[in-house]
Amino acid sequence: MIIGVPKEIKSSENRVALTPAGALELTKHGHTVYIQASAGESSGFSDQEYLDAGAKILPTIEEVYAIAEMIIKVKEPIEREYSLIREDQLLFTYFHFASYEPLTNAMIASKAVCLAYETVEMKDGSLPLLVPMSEVAGRMAIQEGAKYLEKPVKGRGVLLGGVPGVSPGKVLVLGGGIVGTQAAKMAAGLGAQVTIMDLSLNRLRYLADIMPANVTTMFSNEYNIRQLIKNHDLIVGAVLIPGAKAPKLITRDMLKLMRPGTVLVDVAVDQGGCFETTTPTTHENPTFIIDDVVHYCVANMPGAVPATSTIALTNATLPYAIQLANKGWKQACRDSDPLKKGLNIVNGSVVYQGVAEAFGLPYEDVDQYL
Repeated sequence: MIIGVPKEIKSSENRVALTPAGALELTKHGHTVYIQASAGESSGFSDQEYLDAGAKILPTIEEVYAIAEMIIKVKEPIEREYSLIREDQLLFTYFHFASYEPLTNAMIASKAVCLAYETVEMKDGSLPLLVPMSEVAGRMAIQEGAKYLEKPVKGRGVLLGGVPGVSPGKVLVLGGGIVGTQAAKMAAGLGAQVTIMDLSLNRLRYLADIMPANVTTMFSNEYNIRQLIKNHDLIVGAVLIPGAKAPKLITRDMLKLMRPGTVLVDVAVDQGGCFETTTPTTHENPTFIIDDVVHYCVANMPGAVPATSTIALTNATLPYAIQLANKGWKQACRDSDPLKKGLNIVNGSVVYQGVAEAFGLPYEDVDQYL
């Protein structure tokens, strides 16, 4: 199969979808890999490293899209890429369709095959291609939140870990999944007082067992959230419903309950965000303030640490990319239920329930395309 890896052109997206090590593995299976020139530079990989791994370099994004049967990316295509995508071309990337209708409509119109990293799902409900970036984003949520608690950037002026004789800061984590667990670990490691909330009692029992003493678990409901936001310094939104919009756990009126300079970090921004006041931001302009509450809503948080993120992502996606390349997408999805669940749009039809429901679109059973 001919595989293309374009350079990411979304604002401040420094990751690349494939490392030289990944390119080598695909070429060992007999596939041809085309990398757009300088695509890996921001992640620390030179064109020469890709050439040494057996890949070929193309100078422009147009040439990569034109030649490839399968495009492997990090982020969803943006508007200037829409016209480059062809009918029957396989796109393997993060899409987060339910949060952005124009992208959904564009991919329907393209009649391409859109296989989304974030909905590849194992039998136990885990999301193997979301996990590595969720781990990065969960840890970054605390790193960024701690920075924006500083007074010069309009935060409360709180040091999360405190110092002897001064109480540490308080961190509230909404959601006990991968993002929430990593955020809680990071915050606890800094010495903060952490509360992590979830709807699953079994998950809360597990977290109570594994977390250090400065982490408290609490059942998630509106009453408890309203009580806790009054005295917490940093609040992390870490709730994910696979393939669908995130629930709005903090509403606009709740901001009035928070102290000035409280920081909200919405890791669910790719899925529409779990704060009502969330609006996607960029690494260049990462925050905005509403009712004296600082909002950090960067839609591609792991893009700020590409040297880590690119390797972590390729580690997870490569085995699936090899299956798709070796067998073709139809046979690969017949043989693998997790990959089949990754199919969101096929030849103009929406085949993922959450996306169809998000925009009131007709839903087609994916099996008729396999």
